[in-house]
Amino acid sequence: MEPLLLVVLITAFALLFDIANGWNDAANAIATVVSTRVLSPVVGVLFGAVLNFIGALYSSEVAKTVGRDIVDPAILTSVSGSLIFMSAVAAAPVWITWCTWRGLPISCSHSLMGALCGAAFAAGGAGGLRAAGIRKIVSGVFLSPILGFAFAVVLVLVVARLCHRGPLHPLRWVFGKLQIVSSGLMAFSHGTGDAQKAMGIITGALVATGYQSGFHIPVWVRLACAGSMAFGTAVGGWRVIRTLGNRLTHLQTYQGFAAETAASATILLSTLRGYPISTTHSITGAILGVGAAHGAKTVRWGIGKKIVFAWVFTFPACLLGGALCFLLLQALFSGSAA
Repeated sequence: MEPLLLVVLITAFALLFDIANGWNDAANAIATVVSTRVLSPVVGVLFGAVLNFIGALYSSEVAKTVGRDIVDPAILTSVSGSLIFMSAVAAAPVWITWCTWRGLPISCSHSLMGALCGAAFAAGGAGGLRAAGIRKIVSGVFLSPILGFAFAVVLVLVVARLCHRGPLHPLRWVFGKLQIVSSGLMAFSHGTGDAQKAMGIITGALVATGYQSGFHIPVWVRLACAGSMAFGTAVGGWRVIRTLGNRLTHLQTYQGFAAETAASATILLSTLRGYPISTTHSITGAILGVGAAHGAKTVRWGIGKKIVFAWVFTFPACLLGGALCFLLLQALFSGSAA
């Protein structure tokens, strides 16, 4: 297979991943602001799409982690490197699309990371993976929901304490406006973190095939990934929005503000440090946190268990999918070379 064709295919599948990512993760930014009726569903989705696009153009630390810090550079500079990237972006969208259709807000980030690690393992065994990058992924898996939950509990209790004697109607109006700001920040932070994964894949493929020397993200890659993420967000993902916005717990405007602010803080702190965390884990943990802060009975833990079940299986399922895709592509590539 010609290197140019490989790059084109990897780019196409990476952009498909970004569309699927935006489709599933639209709920991360707007589920709470829609469920509290501050914004209508259509306005909320379009609002999230624009902020996702802007956020995707900011920072590149996560892209560097994905493109060069997870897989052994010795493998990435060979033909196998391109096949690894191709396998990752081919396997991950399948899992994301299935879970979105089922209404499960899974981690698109860890779907891609799992597929990437599975393909790298199939290519070079355990030696094909870099410990530093794997530690960042594992840290993100555990830290994002815990930090989101903890930040949200603290913030919602502080807000409730400060405003508990205030008049109800004006407070709802104030927090409704503040929730638009926090929802925009959530959409922006989602773009900064999640769109960078595909940027890292495409740039890594350009380096692996010799079309680029050095790991720097071209402008066209940034714009293409940002646009794809925004398009996916605009499409929606209404089943996931309903799960996060209404089925986990009933949210008031101040609770929605606390959840979005806590999740955004978690995402931005991690993104700027190059940790590829899950925005879904962060916002779901935050929503559970604001609900639990007012009593465990206010949270529908049965729905939460289904989401956790999907989280648990995301990484191994995509790990296996990435490995199988690599072996299939390797067989096809060897056959065409022969």
